[in-house]
Formats: sequence, C-alpha cells, structure tokens
Amino acid sequence: MDTIIPVVLCGGSGTRLWPRSRKTCPKPFLPLVGDTTLFEATVLRCPAEAGFGAPIVVTGAAHLEHVEAQLPDPARSTVIVEPEGKNTAAAIALAALRLPEDAVMLVCPSDHHIGDVAAFQAAAREAAALARGGWLVSFGIAATAPETGFGYLRRGDSIEGSGGFAVAQFVEKPDLQRAIGFLADGGYAWNGGIFAFRAGTFLEELAAYRPALAAAVQAAVAEGWQDGTRFYPDPAAFARIEGESVDYAVMENTARAAMVPAAMAWSDIGNWQALHEALDRDDEGNASRGRAELVDCTNVLVESDGPRVSVIGARDLIVVVDKDEVLVCTADGAQKVGKLSGAVNQ
Repeated sequence: MDTIIPVVLCGGSGTRLWPRSRKTCPKPFLPLVGDTTLFEATVLRCPAEAGFGAPIVVTGAAHLEHVEAQLPDPARSTVIVEPEGKNTAAAIALAALRLPEDAVMLVCPSDHHIGDVAAFQAAAREAAALARGGWLVSFGIAATAPETGFGYLRRGDSIEGSGGFAVAQFVEKPDLQRAIGFLADGGYAWNGGIFAFRAGTFLEELAAYRPALAAAVQAAVAEGWQDGTRFYPDPAAFARIEGESVDYAVMENTARAAMVPAAMAWSDIGNWQALHEALDRDDEGNASRGRAELVDCTNVLVESDGPRVSVIGARDLIVVVDKDEVLVCTADGAQKVGKLSGAVNQ
C-alpha cells in the first residue's frame, strides 16, 4: 500500500482558549486561523493528489456531530467513535486495528496549525518511507524559541539513505534554562505529536510494552460494530483500558524510534498568546478579528464576536469577547486561562 492514511485524533476541551473554545464546541472545530477550522485544515492538508488515502478520525460521541459536519468528504472517511477518552495510545491502536498491517498511518492532532503545507507533505513522505522500513517516526518540529511547554526530541545518528535520524532521547518539558540550552545546541527539536508508522509495527510494539492495553483495544474492536461510515468499539472492553499517551506507552520504549526534521510554521495553538503568534499581525505586532480599534498599541490581540472593542496605549494584551464572557489577560497570563473558573466549570 503506497498511500499514507491520515489518522486524525479529535478530542479534548480546549479550555486554554476559553471563552472562544468551549466544551460544546472546542478548539478543533473553530476557525481560529483563516476561514477553515483547525480540524478541517488538518484533513485538507492530506489530499489524495499528494499521496494520502481516505482519512480515519478517532473522536468521542460528544464531538461526532462537529466531525461529520466538517469532514470535507464524509462518504470517503471513517469515524471511530470512542466510548470514552483513554488517551492517545488506545486511540491510535483503534485505528491501526481497522487497517491492513502494511498500511502506513500518519497520526495527526486535529487542533494544530501548520503554515507551510508543502513542507508538511514533504516531511510526511519522508516519514512514510522510514515507516515502511520498520521505523516508528516522530516529526521533529524545528525549534524557534526556548519553549517550556513542549517535549523535545534529541537527534541521534542519521539513518542511511534517508533524511531521517534515530531518536537518541525523548525529553520531558524542560525548565527555561534547559530549553535555552536545547535551542543553542541545535540537536533538539520539539515533539509535536505527529507520527508515522506501519499499523502492524505499531501494534507489535504496543503489545510488547503494554500487553494489557493492546489486548483490551483488540477485544473492543473485535466486539465492536459498524454503522455506515462509523465504527463503534465495544464499551465494556474499552472500559478495561488504562489510558496512556503513545509517547509513554510506545515511543519512549521502542528501539525503532526515528524522527524527520520538519520546519513547517507549526503551532499547537496551545493558548491565546500562541494563537496571536500564528496570526498575521501589523507592524506593531497587533492582530484583531471582529469589531476592534487599536490606538498606540503594541502586541495586542483582540477577538470579538460582536461588541466593538477599543484599546488605547496597551502592550502585550489579549482581549476576547465571546457571547456572555469577556477575557482580558496579559501575554504571560495566557498560560493560566484554562484554570479560570469559567473555563473549568462548563
């Protein structure tokens, strides 16, 4: 099988982008950058003419309506409906078990922004070539700042005949001093949570390192059922799964971990400041959507769904008006938005 199968993981509540992102319509389903939603853009980056097959979306029942409404080609797509969230290792295993062993999966979060689609597709093809050779491949996102909110990949030896490298080490989120050192070193990349591997290879490694998790997912699929383009794993079998991320369950344990460098204007849009940085800004670093007037401002973001917002003489400020909620915070304060009572108690 030469095509690359996009596997789009679609979950979470997006509380760090509250009040725009809400439990009823979270971050992936919002047009935060441009006119398409982050979920739509994720699927559209993987067209048939660029070598991609029909997508598989793994989501929960709460998001099913949004997913099916926004899929560019619903009849050509498969949606796996998780009975409950069990983290990324189980979600990826569900998709792998619905594919031939030789199928190359490209696992993508549904809520990231990628500005350079051509670079993404080139990295995907490079990763797929390594995956066909038995590697489990992470995208190593080119680090452009000493970020403390991301995990890192330390580059190992180059893999002969490819543009990829073995992964020497998976590194947890560092403090600022270590992150500055990583950036200066040049041998570290952000771990953006995008992966490529053969379905069979992934399931072999999952069974080797997390046999109980692998067996429970297999039972959930074996006892599940198809309804049109939807597949429902068995809830009772799925409930036995102890949720774990794919990084902890497989990638940090396997001896076959590889990475491909990817400089593709990537952002996880992890908070309002990250969104601000991903948007087109004026010469003073300002960006706005909706009715806004900014006077003598620097690095200000305004998002309003109706009321006019006027800001004078401010810097490093974020103002969001959405329905019945107003958020005002500094750029540094954006990290704490998800802990606000409005975000938590939805």
